[in-house]
Amino acid sequence: MSSHSRLRRQVVLGGSAALISAPLVAAQRALTPSQTAGPFYPVTPLHKDNDLTLVEGSSVRAAGQIADLSGRVLDMDGRPLAGLRVEIWQCDANGRYRHPRDRSDVDEDPNFQGFGHTITDADGRYRFRTIRPVPYPGRTPHIHAAVFQEGARPFVTQIYVAGEPLNLRDGIFMRVPEALRPLLLADFVPVDDPVATRSASFDFVLSPVLAGLFETHSA
Repeated sequence: MSSHSRLRRQVVLGGSAALISAPLVAAQRALTPSQTAGPFYPVTPLHKDNDLTLVEGSSVRAAGQIADLSGRVLDMDGRPLAGLRVEIWQCDANGRYRHPRDRSDVDEDPNFQGFGHTITDADGRYRFRTIRPVPYPGRTPHIHAAVFQEGARPFVTQIYVAGEPLNLRDGIFMRVPEALRPLLLADFVPVDDPVATRSASFDFVLSPVLAGLFETHSA
């Protein structure tokens, strides 16, 4: 278990009161801070699988470092949440989103879906195959994510790369209080796999307490 995963677990179990300032004490049992969906949420998310590195009808993998991203969706008491839809979306290895509002002059990777979804299993687990995120102008590498619960506002956040120097220059990441930033980090570690070169773990801990608290209106 990575240091960031251990910290998330400590927060879930209520062991992080010393990390969180008084205005946020109500959140100490929990939580993954929410963030903006950005301007590039897919207009028509047609892709119906959890592998962003293969486009239907092609056997050519996306460019970039192929990475497996997995984890669990938990409630404030650390109980798994089964049957929830989890979505992720991000730019390709060239730094371009599959979205009509992305007007950058870099070429789009035709082999990268840009969006995927899955459903949590009985243990609250999810899994995606994607690429290690890369920067694009004005932003540190990140993956957008959303979790959908029936009758509740979708929970939206961003997953950042642990140890990435650009994190400290990213306005959206730095908006989150320092003590809570580790809750948005994932270690993309090397793995011995026939396809993936990296693996990362990230748990979502859901609660209405921090919903929208650190959202901005940027990418």
